[in-house]
Amino acid sequence: MDQEELIRQIMAEVMKNLGSENQVAFEKKPVPAGATVGVADYPLAERRPELVRTDSGARLAELTFERLKSGELKPSDFKISADTLELQAQVADDVGRGSLARNLRRAAELVAVPDDRLLAIYDALRPYRSTKKELLDIAAELEGTYDAKAAGIFVREAAEVYQARGRLRVD
Repeated sequence: MDQEELIRQIMAEVMKNLGSENQVAFEKKPVPAGATVGVADYPLAERRPELVRTDSGARLAELTFERLKSGELKPSDFKISADTLELQAQVADDVGRGSLARNLRRAAELVAVPDDRLLAIYDALRPYRSTKKELLDIAAELEGTYDAKAAGIFVREAAEVYQARGRLRVD
């Protein structure tokens, strides 16, 4: 089997699983302001800027070059919040882009994961980099430490697909 055919098969399997038993992990999450938005509110930064906050709680209007230059703002002040990602997911749902909405909700879960750990997980998800046990441990960590249930499901599915396709590291 050539590489192109393998990619087609993997994509077909992923597409078949979209929206199946994992759907429950992608429920809409309430945002603190209780806001719900739709396509009429997009782009949020222009039409609903009062709802958009960074992970540190800063409002968009507070993210100025002057404050950055003075040292009042740090790079972490520019990190997107889980709430903002949820609002973006609501817009995606409103225009019928369910896959995008699910990806945004999975990203919202990952905001809590430190960047260096997230990069290590990304590296571990590359073919032949991890054993099945290591991937299952990562899934448990995501779910238990960071309450990232959808991301944990995603990593578990990756472990199963890698096992079926012979893409796990063998020790």
